[in-house]
Amino acid sequence: MTGVRTFDASPVGLVAAAKHAARGHDGGPLTVSVCIPCRDEATTIGELVSTIKASLVDQVGLVDELVVIDDRSVDDTARLARDAGARVVHIEDIHDVHGPGHGKGNVLWASLLASRGDVVVWLDGDLTTFEPSWVAGLLEPLIAHDDIALVKAASERPDDEGGGGRTTELVARPLMSLYLPELTPLRQPLAGEYAVRRSVVETLPFVTGWGVEMALLIDIARAHGAGSIAQVDVGVRRHRHQPLTSLSVQAAEVMATVLERVGAGRPTSSTFRRADGVEVELNLGERPPVAQAASGPLSGNPHADRVN
Repeated sequence: MTGVRTFDASPVGLVAAAKHAARGHDGGPLTVSVCIPCRDEATTIGELVSTIKASLVDQVGLVDELVVIDDRSVDDTARLARDAGARVVHIEDIHDVHGPGHGKGNVLWASLLASRGDVVVWLDGDLTTFEPSWVAGLLEPLIAHDDIALVKAASERPDDEGGGGRTTELVARPLMSLYLPELTPLRQPLAGEYAVRRSVVETLPFVTGWGVEMALLIDIARAHGAGSIAQVDVGVRRHRHQPLTSLSVQAAEVMATVLERVGAGRPTSSTFRRADGVEVELNLGERPPVAQAASGPLSGNPHADRVN
């Protein structure tokens, strides 16, 4: 199998037609879930959900299920997402069945339990630029190629937002170059916009913190080859800018995840220490593969919608 493959996106209508003609893992019609992990994204989530609902659910039927996983928001994220047309699942509902957790990877793992699509598209909830063609572009390689398991968005990040992304360029890309050269063609390995084949990712453990994206890339490449990973150019991407104090913790979790998976072992300490003496405990835990998770009300019937 070849290395990471790059594709150009086709128009939404053509991808929708291909999706309707495709078959899912069980032989039935192929189904698509869009899942958006959110915490306090009231300023962006309403418009994002309403755009997806109108253009990809109602108009062309490319998306069958639109789920927002609310990760303990204290603002109006859940209400705005529901009013815009998403099914909102609160992270506590997953935790009630499967035990507590925290972190981005934990929410992505929970979204697999709360959704049913053969293909899952993950989008960040803080996007300030979004085009429906992004979802179509991410889906197309998975529809057309049975041997592709994950498709990343290859976007352009403006220089005032870190260019390729500060954690990507200062941590992920150097580590990939040193230990994982087969993944270096990926322009945005840490992008929150990507599509996955459920039959593949439900067999993998999920790092619960910021290392989740690199862990999935490494695990899929090892199990199925780098050629099972693809990327699609989606144009310019903007989202909320994070301060360096937040990115330093993110960078440490990404670094620890990669180093452990390439054989360097777990770090001797899981505490990030700032120069001012502040200590932050890193989130380096893992959830078991979804296929092994105990069944419960949410995994058996993921259509409950509880909004506080």
